[in-house]
Amino acid sequence: MDIDSRNKILTIVLGIVILGLTYWLYDSLVTPYQQVLEREAMTEQVRQRMMDTKDALIQYETQKDTFPPTEGGLDSLVNFLKTDSLMIAMGDSLFGTTFDVFNPDSLVYSPRPPFPKFEYALNDTLNPQIYLLIDPGSDDAVGSLERTTMRNAPNWN
Repeated sequence: MDIDSRNKILTIVLGIVILGLTYWLYDSLVTPYQQVLEREAMTEQVRQRMMDTKDALIQYETQKDTFPPTEGGLDSLVNFLKTDSLMIAMGDSLFGTTFDVFNPDSLVYSPRPPFPKFEYALNDTLNPQIYLLIDPGSDDAVGSLERTTMRNAPNWN
């Protein structure tokens, strides 16, 4: 084998190695970044769903002068959304940011797999009443059980 053919083979082999390493470097940079973007998008969806649930709780309180009780509160909220004529008529426009077609049953569930139900608690010993809505898959919450200044306020702002 002469030097020219050896150099051609070496050039081809090194070119393939360079292309392989280039792909590996590109993939090692892009894949984690895509995962971060997907995680951020999911967090934004969960937060929007929690804000929609907060808005529904405010509508419930406006109509009934009290928030739903702690025990079965989110089920009471869903029942209210299904039976109140204003919520039936305006549900798509009020809560359309999270849904293509508004579905009251899924409003109280996180869009993050495995789709846990939000946790809800009411403190009715204070005036005004305050509640706490928690996403079990993260540290995100709306409201507080101790501080009235946190009424209807998300903890991520």
